[in-house]
Amino acid sequence: MENKKTKPEYIKRRVYEIIEASHDGDQTSKAYDLMMLVGVIVGLIPLALKMENPYTRAIDATTALIFLLDYILRIWTADYKMGVKSYKSYLAYIVSPLAIIDLLSVVPIMCLIFPNSNAFALFRMFRLLRAFRLLKLIRYSKTIIVLENMFRKVKDQIVAVLVLVLIYIIACALIMFQIEPGLFDSFWDAIYWAAISITTVGYGDLVPTTTLGQLVSVVSSLVGVAIIALPTGIITAAYMDEVKRKKTKHEL
Repeated sequence: MENKKTKPEYIKRRVYEIIEASHDGDQTSKAYDLMMLVGVIVGLIPLALKMENPYTRAIDATTALIFLLDYILRIWTADYKMGVKSYKSYLAYIVSPLAIIDLLSVVPIMCLIFPNSNAFALFRMFRLLRAFRLLKLIRYSKTIIVLENMFRKVKDQIVAVLVLVLIYIIACALIMFQIEPGLFDSFWDAIYWAAISITTVGYGDLVPTTTLGQLVSVVSSLVGVAIIALPTGIITAAYMDEVKRKKTKHEL
């Protein structure tokens, strides 16, 4: 009786080990990772073609079924992933970033189920979501995992910088909207101008004509360089710390 109870758990645990990023010596997990990597790359081929044909539809169907199975298995083994034997672990996993990416990569399967239905025309727009399948590669890259850990550590600082940038864009847009009333058709145009100015892109489609407006543009560009440099320094320092931590852990 004990074996009958433990065998399903062993199967579930083994499935979890296979679908997660492989470790040394686990050939089955490595083969699964390779299949998913090939599926992601091949599944993007239809997006690079203008017209559909039987081959692209076959690719869509095959990759969609693979990703759907992968999504189901990951939800089934979410208690191992989250480390908690509770229904809350399944809910927590479903709303996690990687699970949302998996879901977005599965949604385009609706285009295959309802290919010619006007009632489900909205689902045909979800074909673009196939591009999100590239994000599934995050799970299989050790370097990207390092970046993920890095961003998790500095997320508060990055959010603070983004809030500062947003405030500056709005303030700059308000000032320019009053100085150059004839330049913008709406306040959104002023927001657009402030955003491309602070990033020093400046497409040239909206150009101030007054001296005061041009002065504000110069100040906006100079301040933009300083503000954009803030997250660069934060990210660089956090990345170096994470690399050192990984290196120290590996040496130990």
